[in-house]
Amino acid sequence: MKPNTKTTIKTHLLGGLLLLISQQVFAQNPIIQTKHTADPAPLVYKDTVYLYTGHDEDDAFGFKMKNWLLYTTTDMVNWRDHGPVALLEDFKWANADNGAWAPQCVERNGKFYFYCPIPNGGGIGVLVSDSPYGPFVDPIGKPLIKHSKEDIDPTVFIDDDGQAYMYWGNPNVWYVKLNEDMISIDGEIIKEASMAKIDGKEDPFHYQEGPWVWKKASNYYMAYASTCCPEGMGYATSTSPTGPWKFQGMIMRPNSRSNGNHPGIIDYKGKSYVFGFNYDILQQTMSKHYERRSVAVTELLYNTDGTLQELPFWTRKSVEPVETINPYKRTEAETIAFSEGLKTEKKTEWERNIPWDTGAKLADRMVVTSVHHGDYLMVRAVDFSKGVKSLDVNVAPLYGGSIEIRTGNIEGPLLGVVQISSSGEGDVYRTVSAPMKNISGIHDVFFIFKGSKDLFDFDWWQFKS
Repeated sequence: MKPNTKTTIKTHLLGGLLLLISQQVFAQNPIIQTKHTADPAPLVYKDTVYLYTGHDEDDAFGFKMKNWLLYTTTDMVNWRDHGPVALLEDFKWANADNGAWAPQCVERNGKFYFYCPIPNGGGIGVLVSDSPYGPFVDPIGKPLIKHSKEDIDPTVFIDDDGQAYMYWGNPNVWYVKLNEDMISIDGEIIKEASMAKIDGKEDPFHYQEGPWVWKKASNYYMAYASTCCPEGMGYATSTSPTGPWKFQGMIMRPNSRSNGNHPGIIDYKGKSYVFGFNYDILQQTMSKHYERRSVAVTELLYNTDGTLQELPFWTRKSVEPVETINPYKRTEAETIAFSEGLKTEKKTEWERNIPWDTGAKLADRMVVTSVHHGDYLMVRAVDFSKGVKSLDVNVAPLYGGSIEIRTGNIEGPLLGVVQISSSGEGDVYRTVSAPMKNISGIHDVFFIFKGSKDLFDFDWWQFKS
């Protein structure tokens, strides 16, 4: 394979952004640290990446998954948590309280179609919304696909001519045409013959599960989790969305550190990216295997002949930012490039906390919680073009504490300290201001938490110039 030199040496963007950012290589993979996430399904819509994921519960032994989550970014490094976007219980016909497995969301004509498998032969359902954030509802009240126990891991591809296809399956690939309404099928379900298992023997494609189909130039690509277990990522190409497919090689070889993998592939702002998952956060504290996965991402590189360059197994370093963050507008605290020790949680604030008389709803908030001494969060590529005078933070104090604001790394130059002196108000959100040293340029910013016990919940921040 001949590397595409133009692709591999292109490192400048936004007029030299990377030259202005701290040169420290900082861990960013996995890209979500506040929850266990799996089965990434990225969607590019307008100027934003919408990343839909599965959700492994913190106490999962095997697969314990009850909902699907949503994260967004416009820079590929800072990911905002929007919490659960859909639940298993949204499918009233599904007899399951566990098994929110690998989904995919696609957009067509301003509507968003969310395809979800229901395990143990439940089939594949579809939810629809007018917004990528939901709410999603079930338009047909039954499975879209109910064919066999192989009905898992759906992926949907819309070709240039408008024809939509759904692919799925383990250990075989199945596909069917979708009608333009995206909630009904056109014709028979077909088993992909060129990738089919023969007499239970492993085929040369090493296909296992989790297909992901896309088109670039005149080539159709299918990436998938390959071999088991552990799983890597293989891929095949075709001149047609219905095959036959030709095995081309590995995107990423299996690694003993990760039992599974699951590809999600997009083009965004001039680059290509592949998402998957590993178990790195689990393995920081556990020596045995549990299904508590964490989504990761890296840049995907094409050769001049259209084949893909093989990538190393997930490294701790993620990708470079493709945009900067404006610190002078309110930024939700759950917008994070990397963090240690923190959780995120959606909370509803009522006028009164009396179950039979709550009064008016004041706010639905997604906040950073489980904040303790030494925990921190990092935001990458913050553009202080106007300088800095002060910082506002919105918090709900539990025992109180402080936030050190540093740049570059957790021991970098100190901009200032926000003192959260009040306590016993964990259900009251207040804005606290503190002066900051002036700074200019583009920097990675660290919010480092100090104190004892549970400090506070953290809602948002905003610098003032």
